[in-house]
Amino acid sequence: MEQRRRRLTLTHYIFIGMALGILLGFLFPDSKRDIHGGWSASDLKLLSDLFVRGIKMIIAPILFATLVMGIAGHGDDLKKVGRLAFRSILYFEIVTTIALIVGLVAVNIVRPGDNPRLTSAIQAAEAAGGPPQLAQPKGFADHVRDVVPTSFIDSMASNNVLQIVFFSILFAVALTQVKGRPKEAILGFCEGLAETMFKLVGIIMRFVPVGVGAALAVTVAHSGLAVLLPLIKLVLTLWAALIVFVLIALLPVALIARVPILAFLRQVREPAVIAFSTTSSDAALPLAMQRMEAFGVPRRIVSFVMPTGYSFNLDGTTLYLALASVFVAQAAGVELTLGTQLAMMGTLMLTSKGVAAVPRASLVILSGTLAAFNLPLAAITVILAVDELMDMARTTVNLVGNCLATCVMARWEGEFTPGIPAGPAELADVEMVASEERAIAGLQQTHP
Repeated sequence: MEQRRRRLTLTHYIFIGMALGILLGFLFPDSKRDIHGGWSASDLKLLSDLFVRGIKMIIAPILFATLVMGIAGHGDDLKKVGRLAFRSILYFEIVTTIALIVGLVAVNIVRPGDNPRLTSAIQAAEAAGGPPQLAQPKGFADHVRDVVPTSFIDSMASNNVLQIVFFSILFAVALTQVKGRPKEAILGFCEGLAETMFKLVGIIMRFVPVGVGAALAVTVAHSGLAVLLPLIKLVLTLWAALIVFVLIALLPVALIARVPILAFLRQVREPAVIAFSTTSSDAALPLAMQRMEAFGVPRRIVSFVMPTGYSFNLDGTTLYLALASVFVAQAAGVELTLGTQLAMMGTLMLTSKGVAAVPRASLVILSGTLAAFNLPLAAITVILAVDELMDMARTTVNLVGNCLATCVMARWEGEFTPGIPAGPAELADVEMVASEERAIAGLQQTHP
């Protein structure tokens, strides 16, 4: 029995936690508490929140330390950094454009909004006062302005990933111009900070099964299964479209970049499960960075591409926004011409870049798109009923897409070594073993 328990990996414990969470949510739904009083599985939200907050508290230190080390600590010239940035943005734009096209094609073929019950639900929501209060969507100038932080401390406190990346890159560029002991002191601090934070990731990961199980228990207890009936077609359309996107976009990209598929899936499975169950890319970010580095992607590429991708390469969210926007028009009985749909996709191409990597942030972008094309904002109230189920799938695709992006950029830079850990300590061990083997070979040649 003890030997069998030791064979269980973290992935096994995560799936056990997921199963228990779903069971608790089914047995103790909110509806039963509303009628009879007492306890509901939604009360487990505290455990889920504590886990997510524990992950988020280490994101800023990891990003800052790894970016500074990657740019200033390995002798990279600024042209190399600029080339990586250009290639990353180019790749992000191509892949997210494909995601928009897949979402647009899927919603026009399946037409999940053609349902009189949905039209009635939207009309009832409008009569009841419209959608819940959401933050105002931002324009292009606002997105550009928000890249530059007014305070780095405030950016860290709010976990604004793009601002942290921007400041860290500028700080690292400035550090490359510093010589002697001051530079060595900063680099030594950042190296120690990064290694310590990754050890902290390992400690927090011990609580993943509890956090994941609690998150799913809350979801099932709150939403139940009956809420799916009028919107089941929308949920299934999104999930099917995401699968198609993975097969026609991400899989060919992985094959072209010569990424070992099975080995890649083994590395991303645990971060993907965390993203799926918590519906937050932020919650999976530290572990995903650690796994990609262990997979053979250099730290400087992981620390730049992955956090940047959370603002520019949200493939699942981009596909969802395209599908949801046209779905609302269908449910409201508004026929959109091809030109209007293409204009809508152009709007989403710009506005989706500012989606925060947190649950439900995409609804802000969706509300802005609906308002821009005179579609009923009250439809958001209807979509909210199943948004968490859709958020699970799109967040998982976001996470997998960004992990793949690090591998693609590493291959493009000629620095991808699948299966060979790229962290400093691990690389040192590999180099030490290689040097010992060379020394033994030399001795054998000298003394046959």
